[in-house]
Amino acid sequence: MDLSKVEIICRKYEKKPEQLIGILQDVQKEYNYLPREAVERVSLELNVPLSRVFAVATFFGAFSLTPRGKNHVCVCMGTACHVRGAPNVLSEIERELGVKAGETDKDLKFTLETVNCVGACALGPVAVVNGEYHGKLTTQKVGELAKKMKE
Repeated sequence: MDLSKVEIICRKYEKKPEQLIGILQDVQKEYNYLPREAVERVSLELNVPLSRVFAVATFFGAFSLTPRGKNHVCVCMGTACHVRGAPNVLSEIERELGVKAGETDKDLKFTLETVNCVGACALGPVAVVNGEYHGKLTTQKVGELAKKMKE
């Protein structure tokens, strides 16, 4: 694995340990997850114990230590979305994409996750696909959304 990008990212933050979260965000953006080798290099570059870097990486739900798919799909299962049909929407997304919630498909095309709330209750049910919000979802609309992701 080429870790030169990790070194560049650490230099961008002047190798300041207090910038660990920002560094990990940039590393994840670069690799689409936090590979163990990259986390180890961050630890060395910042002269911070590896246990501290892993503590931060595992504390925040936004970080992933396992490879993610090209398309990251996050379905809101909060109360407002739930009562408006989020469980059915989730089932249809799982069927359309061929991946279960909490998993990534073997081809690394899709990662499907659920969360308790995305803060868009008025639009429920909501799915966030690669950072873009899709509200008022129905099982019928899921097919159109899946088709766009598969392109």
